[in-house]
Amino acid sequence: IKELEFKNIIQKVVNKGENESSIPSFLTINNKEALEEYIADIKDELVIYLETKVTRETNRDGSEVSPKVSATKGNGFSDIKIVKLGIKISGKEPVLLTWGKEEDLIGYLNILKPYLEDFSVIKILHDLKDALATFNVYDINLKGKFRDTLLMSYLLNPSRSKNDLLSIAGERLVVNSIPEGEGKVPCCLDILDKLGDGLYEELKNLDMINLYEDLELPLANILAKMEKIGIRVDKCILDEMGEEFDTWISQLTKEIYNLAGEEFNINSPKQLGNILFEKLCIAKGKKTKTGYSTGAEVLESLAPEHEVVAKVLYYRQIVKLKGTYIDGLRTLMDTKTSRVHTTFNQAVTATGRLSSTEPNLQNIPIRMEEGRRIRRAFLPSTGKYLLAADYSQIELRVLAHMAKDEVLIEAFKENQDIHTRTASEVFGVPMEAVNKDMRRAAKAVNFGIVYGISDYGLSKDLGISRAEAKEYIEGYFSHYQGVKRYLDNVIAEAREKGYVTTLLNRRRYLPDILSRNHNLRSFAERTAMNTPIQGSAADILKLAMLELNKVLEEQQPKTDILLQVHDELILDVPEEKVVEVGKLVNEIMSNAYNLVVPLKVDLKIGLDWYNMKSI
Repeated sequence: IKELEFKNIIQKVVNKGENESSIPSFLTINNKEALEEYIADIKDELVIYLETKVTRETNRDGSEVSPKVSATKGNGFSDIKIVKLGIKISGKEPVLLTWGKEEDLIGYLNILKPYLEDFSVIKILHDLKDALATFNVYDINLKGKFRDTLLMSYLLNPSRSKNDLLSIAGERLVVNSIPEGEGKVPCCLDILDKLGDGLYEELKNLDMINLYEDLELPLANILAKMEKIGIRVDKCILDEMGEEFDTWISQLTKEIYNLAGEEFNINSPKQLGNILFEKLCIAKGKKTKTGYSTGAEVLESLAPEHEVVAKVLYYRQIVKLKGTYIDGLRTLMDTKTSRVHTTFNQAVTATGRLSSTEPNLQNIPIRMEEGRRIRRAFLPSTGKYLLAADYSQIELRVLAHMAKDEVLIEAFKENQDIHTRTASEVFGVPMEAVNKDMRRAAKAVNFGIVYGISDYGLSKDLGISRAEAKEYIEGYFSHYQGVKRYLDNVIAEAREKGYVTTLLNRRRYLPDILSRNHNLRSFAERTAMNTPIQGSAADILKLAMLELNKVLEEQQPKTDILLQVHDELILDVPEEKVVEVGKLVNEIMSNAYNLVVPLKVDLKIGLDWYNMKSI
């Protein structure tokens, strides 16, 4: 305090008492002059901690238009507000910034902006993507070398169930709690400061720094941009489909009541179990402490026995579609722009794939026509088309590359239908003699092999005996011997090292790979087989997104990447540029990574996400 000569503008908090022992000594700054003096001593590192909230849109009577689900997004990105902000520079105590009016916060941010946008300043923070989005609202383009504790801890242990700051601190620093009140911000700053360089060095030691710096960090920028843009949704179509679904639900309810012989709560597992297993005596149900089990797996096995079970399954699907997507999309839609802004989760899945929430656009059930039709509501911007670019069978192509299997490689190089080729090999018939049932079985085997499927799993998928399923799998491996050798080697390597890696050296640890418990060990073995393939496919798509974003910004600035769904990218393209952009996208995605087999991209365009035609 004497050194900085602050006068009545800084409050210094000293640790005292057992309950406050974890709170570091910190400064509270409440005016611009003090912040300018503090930040002037910055060398090359800035620790940042911020919390945000979303202001709620209200009707004329003061009631809320809709509840906000996300912590960082609501009806629009302009609704994000910073409510807590702290910084720390090397050699100084952490600082809690306080303000009364929004213009005071703006004043702080104007002082910080040159440092936040300085490439040479290392920024240590938690969740770069959200920080990028938040600062962008305040006209700050966050730049620099980043130590994102969220991404770094995720890469070091992608199977961790929680990646919040407290969980990471608890694991790395033995921190049991973070205090609330004034002490929270300085405590979090102190944790970030301690974690940042340590996690970074660990990534370097494990040869994962390129994965972090060259892939995940720049991807955070792209995802923040995609979230900000959102995708346009037609409320009229959602309203129309909502009415249609209500009619189906009402009709299905009546049909279920008629088949059951009485009215009951279809959504109650207990009442449904009593109807199916006691009144209708469909099968000997499995009874638990709370009643009969009526989960999807149980009902699917019983559906052929009684029409009411099939109706209940269909009813559940329709109810879920309406609640999750039709009603959900209407709730999450920006009332001013008619756009929804999904949140892309970069640090959730253990394989490296992205997921999305609010709304979850990864799980729109495309196998059901009713689910696919929901895509009619997703539209391009005015004067534009949607362009869908989907990697064709990328996981099987990655498998061919990693397994060096000559038969698979030949099939892809010859541009053969891989499922027909597999059916030909397994069933011992010429490719032209393969029928639909053979191809369907071969397709299940092809994708099942990628996921380490067992004869039991395959028998359930195809509705055949376990003996037949076993015969199919053995037939597959007898012809695709390179795949068999590769999968055996992957499991052996996992047992030796305790982890598996993707083509870009993304790791996944498998603590149960040597377990004495058969179920745990078998699951770990299946995970060992699948993760390098699925994770490598995810990494290749991320590489494609980075290159595509770069080229579009340079050559097609009016084209935007809107969504990433599994192996597919959805772009918003000016009508007059569709063909040109399509060729560009195909070229970039096809050359995103050099496999021994070609990467193939299927391109479609349309005026909505459902009615799309190949180009």
